Amino acid sequence: MKVKATFMALALGTAAFLAGCGADNSDEQASSKDDKLTVYTTIFPLQDFTKKIGGDEVNVESVLPPGVDAHSYEPTTKDMVEIAKGDAFIYSGIGLEGFADKAQDTLKNEDVAMVEAAKGIELAESTHSDEDEHAHGHGDTDPHIWLDPVLSIQLAENIKNELIELKPEAKEEFEKNYEDLKAQLEELDQKLETTISEGKHKEILVSHAAYGYWEKRYGLTQISVAGLSPTNEPSQKQLQSIIKEANEHNIKYFIFDQNLEPKVSKLVQKEVGAEALTLHNLESATKDDVANKEDYFSIMDKNIETIQKALN
Repeated sequence: MKVKATFMALALGTAAFLAGCGADNSDEQASSKDDKLTVYTTIFPLQDFTKKIGGDEVNVESVLPPGVDAHSYEPTTKDMVEIAKGDAFIYSGIGLEGFADKAQDTLKNEDVAMVEAAKGIELAESTHSDEDEHAHGHGDTDPHIWLDPVLSIQLAENIKNELIELKPEAKEEFEKNYEDLKAQLEELDQKLETTISEGKHKEILVSHAAYGYWEKRYGLTQISVAGLSPTNEPSQKQLQSIIKEANEHNIKYFIFDQNLEPKVSKLVQKEVGAEALTLHNLESATKDDVANKEDYFSIMDKNIETIQKALN
């Protein structure tokens, strides 16, 4: 993934700042570890899972503002200083958040655990490939693992294990909360399987190729305008192919992401004559999500309603 020169300047400036206040940070952390853990996260599912597992023992904050694109977001110096004061920084570790990998160098001398939530999870090969994917660091693998409830159990387990390591005296609570979350994810897996298996057809027309794990696990087929990054744009030849395939399957709905309606996707929707629907890719919460106190499961339930409509 390309990281802009501005980040490098930011990282150097932040490192210098942190070096000057490292002693103060260690004092603050020593006292905070006697009480609640302070954990910073990136994408929305990591924030939500950490809150659910951590319960009353953990304060969780996302470094991503509502509605941003995790692929291209760059933190401020203030963000980096706040992360350095925390007990842990939880990120996917699969190249999705470009700044997170670089943050390891900036924060290496700070007393903050760097946690790769997706450690040990094998990424699926992308069903949609184009040249621009390599510019975003994904290559031919799909980073959207959190949309698969089964893989999300592994994300949650990695988070739970890290919290236990940071605060072993709260192990019993973390284990109980994790088991509750795991049960909800297993139930969600069954809902998705039932909804997709009972659909009259299996094809959905989407603006962004975020649903490859539903293809692999549940037999869904996504016809996508953009690639793994929602900012990708297809060639004219690819556009014609997408429109042709959508018409062949008699698709009646075009599915946009919750935070973007690219012009090229609007063009495809118009050409196909499809009604607009929305799927939430859960990369980041919207301002409305925050205001309505939505969580991973309430958003996924709405996604299931959308899938049901699109497939029937």
